[in-house]
Amino acid sequence: MSVKNVYRKAGMVTGLALLAIGVVSFKDDLFQISKNLDVFASVYKEVNLNYVDDINSAKMVKTGVDAMLNGLDPYTEFVPESEIEDYKLHYISTQYGGIGTSIFSRNGKVYVSEVFEGYPAQKADVRAGDQIVKINDIELTSRNSEQVSQLLKGSKGAGIKLVLKRGEVTMEKSLVRDEIKQPNVSYAGMVDGNMGYIKLDKFLENSADEVTNALASIKKNNPSGIILDLRSNGGGILQEAVKIVNLFVPKDMEVVSQKGKIKEKNFTYRTVSNAMEPDLPLVVLVNGRSASASEIVAGALQDLDRAVVIGQRSYGKGLVQQTFSLPYSSLVKITIAKYFIPSGRCVQALDYAHRKDDGSVVKIADSSLHEFKTRAGRSVYDGSGVYPDLTIKQERFADVTQTLVGKYLIFDFANNYRNTHTKISAPRSFTLNDEDYAEFVKYLSSKNYSYSTASEKILTALKTEASKDKQYAELQPELEALKNKLASTKKNDLQVHKPEIKQVLENEIAARYYYEKGRYEANFKYDKELALAVKTLQDKPQVLAILKGEGNYKVIGKPQLTLAAAKTTGTDGN
Repeated sequence: MSVKNVYRKAGMVTGLALLAIGVVSFKDDLFQISKNLDVFASVYKEVNLNYVDDINSAKMVKTGVDAMLNGLDPYTEFVPESEIEDYKLHYISTQYGGIGTSIFSRNGKVYVSEVFEGYPAQKADVRAGDQIVKINDIELTSRNSEQVSQLLKGSKGAGIKLVLKRGEVTMEKSLVRDEIKQPNVSYAGMVDGNMGYIKLDKFLENSADEVTNALASIKKNNPSGIILDLRSNGGGILQEAVKIVNLFVPKDMEVVSQKGKIKEKNFTYRTVSNAMEPDLPLVVLVNGRSASASEIVAGALQDLDRAVVIGQRSYGKGLVQQTFSLPYSSLVKITIAKYFIPSGRCVQALDYAHRKDDGSVVKIADSSLHEFKTRAGRSVYDGSGVYPDLTIKQERFADVTQTLVGKYLIFDFANNYRNTHTKISAPRSFTLNDEDYAEFVKYLSSKNYSYSTASEKILTALKTEASKDKQYAELQPELEALKNKLASTKKNDLQVHKPEIKQVLENEIAARYYYEKGRYEANFKYDKELALAVKTLQDKPQVLAILKGEGNYKVIGKPQLTLAAAKTTGTDGN
């Protein structure tokens, strides 16, 4: 027998052996699945038959399934038949029949929190802050906001009667439900510097079409640049993200690929048409709540050197989900792959496959990140999201401002303001004057809005530690003096933090007259990320330097270039 035939025979034997091992492994997997399902069914049966109290069997099964899936990742989930409609509304489409409001519960009562422009509620002069007392003669006492929401929804064209209370006045409104469609693009228009601005909130059905229409409308104004705002956009449909990238990059460019253990589900998505706007300078805004499809758009445009990314490091969700139908109209959403943007990097920040012994999830350390290259050769990194090209620190509202918002005091004052002022100036120019702010301070004088500042929390912790160490008696005079000093300083918080409190007040008041559009326009003058985007786009040499990785722009993401650093190193274009 020739050596060749010996090797061929050996290869056949090896192949047969591997096939045999594969068959055994497959049979073993089937046995384990069958065994575990049998155990689960038997436990369920015995508990149902023998448990001392009555059992909600559907709830028990869902609890068991949820517990099983919780050990994987937060995105793999079971959706029973009863939750299908809410699931579709949240993940697929935002269309439903209703009156065009959002609501919330407070102290056992349900209030309108927002009114959407152009829908039945707005046309009938339903206002934010109105208490909903009855719906079609149904008293709402003891009903939560979710139950009330279901009562408000219904088929398009169906009538609905509301009893509302506005302050001390009770009124009745008769409306006709309409098809409510909350847009993916919540704002599109021109901002300072002749820049086009598109705010994309989510990547649900038709989001790419909405961005296309917004871009077409903006192009009529001959803009000097485009700002695509993906801040706090949690993502959605991957294919919509690909289409949006295609608006700005040429045909047949790789945008994203998904890779999992099932080869048939591995796929590379490329642009399929000519770009609508391939050359206009582009900035993408992101923050720590920009995730999934948002990171595909921002990361792909960065990897292809098409856009400057500004803001804060994004969330870091590099996982792809697919839904599978189950019996009795339920479904399961399963993570089937990771996605990789054009440079080859995956932005996934948490390693769900290698949890600690206590079940906690490990975040990928900065020291473990891998370097990749953009199309022009710039350095980018995987893990922990998309790093901006220009990072600007996200500011945190003061404790007093957060408390005024959390206790609905700014919300309530805005309602009172709307009921006593028939109109205000356009939201871009609207400002709360000193007299109005003094009125707000007076309004707060009879309200309880106690809060603890960061300094007070630290002092409380220090007292606790001093007590543990048996040192409190010795330190008590100094600690009490510091406590009194902090309390005295705290009295001035309404004046010290007046600029940011005014910002939130103006935002809320503008929304009472100009709805969601008013919110955005009232906030433009305070938006530092937007201001940096405009400034960057106005300096074309700076944009080119960033995208080419020239000078101080060669390293992006690691270490992060902050706005403060840009100013001190001369890399802000000045």
